Amino acid sequence: MAFEGLSEKLNNVFKKLKSRGKLTESDVKEAMREVRLALLEADVSYKVVKDFVKNVTERAVGEDVLASLTPAQQVIKIVNEELCSLMGDSNARINFASKPPTVIMMCGLQGSGKTTHSAKLAKLLKKEGHRPLLAACDIYRPAAINQLQVVGKKADVPVFEMGQIDPVIIAKKALAYAKDYGHDVLIIDTAGRLHVDEALMQELINIKELTQPNEIMLVVDAMTGQDAVNVAKAFDDAVGITSVLMSKLDSDTRGGAALSVLAVTGKPIKFVGMGEKLDDFEQFHPERMASRILGMGDVLTLIEKAENVMSQKEAEKLTKKLKENKFDMDDLLDQMKQIKKLGNMKSILGMLPGVGEKIKDVDVDERQLDRVEAIITSMTKAERAKPSIINPSRKKRIAAGSGTKVEDVNRLLRQFEQMQKMMKQFTGSKGKMSLRKARKNLAGMNFDKMAGKGGGNLPI
Repeated sequence: MAFEGLSEKLNNVFKKLKSRGKLTESDVKEAMREVRLALLEADVSYKVVKDFVKNVTERAVGEDVLASLTPAQQVIKIVNEELCSLMGDSNARINFASKPPTVIMMCGLQGSGKTTHSAKLAKLLKKEGHRPLLAACDIYRPAAINQLQVVGKKADVPVFEMGQIDPVIIAKKALAYAKDYGHDVLIIDTAGRLHVDEALMQELINIKELTQPNEIMLVVDAMTGQDAVNVAKAFDDAVGITSVLMSKLDSDTRGGAALSVLAVTGKPIKFVGMGEKLDDFEQFHPERMASRILGMGDVLTLIEKAENVMSQKEAEKLTKKLKENKFDMDDLLDQMKQIKKLGNMKSILGMLPGVGEKIKDVDVDERQLDRVEAIITSMTKAERAKPSIINPSRKKRIAAGSGTKVEDVNRLLRQFEQMQKMMKQFTGSKGKMSLRKARKNLAGMNFDKMAGKGGGNLPI
């Protein structure tokens, strides 16, 4: 995950501050020197680092902070506020047209993930109730049109293409098509190059003049570091971008570009790509990103992810089963699938406050969920409904069918039995359950067993 190195270094600085109790001006300045080094190592622009440290120091050495009962906490609060300010004080939204369709022109260098992220954006907008249309205007890269059609199909969004003719004509026809067929958003996937060149910029200018886009969104690869900021500045100078979409923010990148792009270009980051799947895509929230960087977690994003993978109807159905103590292996299998949809397990656990730092060196075995799924799907319908009928011979069959050991089957059955007993404890004489209490206990159950290099433990 991006910012891991920066997050670790900043937390070390704050630990030192907390251990000193009352702070002096020299303590703060020494801490700020370490913060400056941490930001520079994270590939943040030198000018941005200089201004950031200056602002934090001026606020932190104030009389109110140093004389407060918790000066270290006050310094952390100031750092958090300045990080938010650095990335944008508010959540930037798409500039929707007053009269549809809203035209979003996607641009960027080749390899930045522009085509895939066009589809990701389209899928997100469709979830929000829009009717997006993707336009294939990248006629130079081999299979670019086909790639857009493939990801468009996965996103369940139509793709407008006319083959390898003039991209300006394609954009013009796509706009007319969107108007005729009621698409309220047109996303134009333009061509990229291996570097910024005059031909690329002129083509973008021509498409811009013809379609008058409401949003010119630049896709930049977070792994390119400060070069991403230079690319953003070059595109802004030539075309006039309105926002940035940062891809590959789930990678081992140091993340400095995300902290520099607004300060250098004046253009906000509106979305971030957090993985390879079409759902690994988020609106950029400066305050939440600052919270992640400072190791405070990001519960709001985790809740939103959970709401996206489970509908209200499914939640009510599960609640009813929990109340009536009818939760069986099929329900457990459904929950496993929902958890997998949330994305990378380590990044999910990292969103919980105080957990990120503890699991940074832990090897979270993503295959554990697959093993549980394999065991459950190797059971018969009757066995899933009533696991108590599973005798030794059935266990051998289930283990052989799932490619696991009998001990693994026993462990899963034991944990499931413990879960059922816990649910009974929350069920009163009238069959009512304290769902708040149940969720709290179930949420903390066996999370430690998901982390294990040997992969011996199976989670529930």
